[in-house]
Amino acid sequence: MNTLPERRWQIAPCDLPAQMGATLVDGGVAFAVFSRNGDTVYLCLFDEAGEREIARLPLPCRSGDIHHGLLPGAGPGLRYALRVEGPFQPARGHRFDATKLLVDPYARRIDRPFRWDPALAAPPSAGIDTAPLVPRSIVTEQPAGVPHLSRQPKPGFIYELGVKSFTMRHPAIAEPLRGTLAALTAKPVLDHLARLGVSHVELMPIAAWMDERHLPSLGLANAWGYNPVNFFALDPRLAPGGDHDLRQLCAVYAEAGIGVILDIVLNHTAESDEHGATISLRGLDNAVYYRHASDDPGRLINDTGCGHTLALDRAPVVRMATDALRHWRGCGVAGFRFDLGTVMGRLETGFSQDAPLFAAILQDPDLANALLIAEPWDIGPGGYRLGEFPAPFAEWNGRYRDDVRRFWRGDAAMAGSLATRLAGSADLFGARHRGPDASINFIAAHDGFTLADLVGYAAKHNQANGEDNRDGDNDSHSWNNGREGPSDEPAIAAARDRDIRALLATLFLSRGIPMLTAGDELGRTQFGNNNAYAQDNAAFWLDWDHAEENRIGFVAELARLRREHPLLTAETFLTGKGTPPDAVWLKPDGTPIVDHEWQGLDALCLVLTGDDETMLIAINRGHQAVSLTLPEDQKWRRLASSAACDDARALPARSVSLYHRA
Repeated sequence: MNTLPERRWQIAPCDLPAQMGATLVDGGVAFAVFSRNGDTVYLCLFDEAGEREIARLPLPCRSGDIHHGLLPGAGPGLRYALRVEGPFQPARGHRFDATKLLVDPYARRIDRPFRWDPALAAPPSAGIDTAPLVPRSIVTEQPAGVPHLSRQPKPGFIYELGVKSFTMRHPAIAEPLRGTLAALTAKPVLDHLARLGVSHVELMPIAAWMDERHLPSLGLANAWGYNPVNFFALDPRLAPGGDHDLRQLCAVYAEAGIGVILDIVLNHTAESDEHGATISLRGLDNAVYYRHASDDPGRLINDTGCGHTLALDRAPVVRMATDALRHWRGCGVAGFRFDLGTVMGRLETGFSQDAPLFAAILQDPDLANALLIAEPWDIGPGGYRLGEFPAPFAEWNGRYRDDVRRFWRGDAAMAGSLATRLAGSADLFGARHRGPDASINFIAAHDGFTLADLVGYAAKHNQANGEDNRDGDNDSHSWNNGREGPSDEPAIAAARDRDIRALLATLFLSRGIPMLTAGDELGRTQFGNNNAYAQDNAAFWLDWDHAEENRIGFVAELARLRREHPLLTAETFLTGKGTPPDAVWLKPDGTPIVDHEWQGLDALCLVLTGDDETMLIAINRGHQAVSLTLPEDQKWRRLASSAACDDARALPARSVSLYHRA
């Protein structure tokens, strides 16, 4: 903690620092802040408790758009913030207001969580100083980064996880740790991940975020973290120890053979639309950091659905984004999943593989070797770009999710689409010379129905979100077995479990990289809510006391089969070519499927042939068992089935079976 007497704080000129934000240098701390259209940037210093502003010092130097200065005698622990003087001209995109205290966008630690307050959005004429409402940035040591210049190994099984919801009700985790990154290092968590066979944990956003402004009045809070303020600082609720907590987590997981992927929100911030807060980028240079309409500089472009869009085609924003990614890599993370990733490639003319941010990432010798996963859509014009991201990006395959759901729901003429997804989605990724591993296959994710709700609700039930059930996806391709909602009836419960197991088997037997959302193996429910972003409460945290043990074991078995049989995870698309052919599609009676028969199929088989083994995947979505005729020139052993059946030559109703040549 810095204990220098208050009267000695003075700012001094300095050469332009190599790094942005606050950097420890010989003799003090150098500060560098971007503001092209701002007139004066003030460094605001606070007492050791972070409660009282003790100095307001204008940065004395300006080199182009960078304002900078040196604070002699300062060191780690110093609490500070920023203010910027400049024009308040919303019609021109300028929203400078020196009454607004601003968090340094490069701060690596903040001293308290963000809380929404209407004063954060008050106009300058209101004269409200927001210092009591805004977290302080904290100067931190910068440990040497961990080099990751070698290519990261491909994931075998990604497990998407929300830190708080995963740990808050875990009976074997000490209560003080629950809801934090440290809780994820507890032995019971590591044991569960090891049992499942997880190769990579994908953490939902852990950077500091703020609730959307309409939530507090509804008694709700953001549960997912997709509303960041700063791209470098961990949310202190999840990481009270700052970067140390993430470094420790990555180290422990690396020892256990598990990689950590961060879900990164580089498309918008919690400052929202023109009625939103001024807490960081808006007050530093709204016209530069956010995209505005070319014919109306005062109108924010909203390609995100969150009120505005980061201008990721501009050099200062690209630098901030890549600096943030390098920072997280230095903490030990294996890679990133990019929320609303289409924004990364947006130019004034539309989406491009050659957009500046892609170019910056792919030329960086570290970032280019990280795991890079895009959510390949946003809500803007032409926003759905599945299959169009540059290598080595992988992509969340929403077509996989929808086609698999529709097949198992019973939609007509879906067998051909299912076959394409099982074979690795060459229609989406093959033309650009990307293999099946470009496809992140999933059936349920954080956003949408849980796996259990997918088969228990034909329609969404989002009333708890306070928006009269208007929010969330209106067509989730879901279905209910027997009746809508929870049911204790044994027949209904059995039918739902049967369908879930069939969906899980489909996921793990498809080429591509499987992703499972934490808790779907436990039987988690959101009570039909397919947009539970605002449900940070015990009812929506994972219920470990009622975990479905048999389903956990089934997922673990499927993951084991993938690890032990390379034929299931080969990095090539199935073509039906070769001698013998790599793939043969059969009807259950053992005869080949001809083109006109795909339309009406409820049951089908896929024979896979590799250098060292042959396998057969048999699928029956019908409600009656069918006889199965296996190729006669082979001796087959059934390795797994999603439904119990004593007869190896029968394919149970609503099931998936896997056979291996003995």
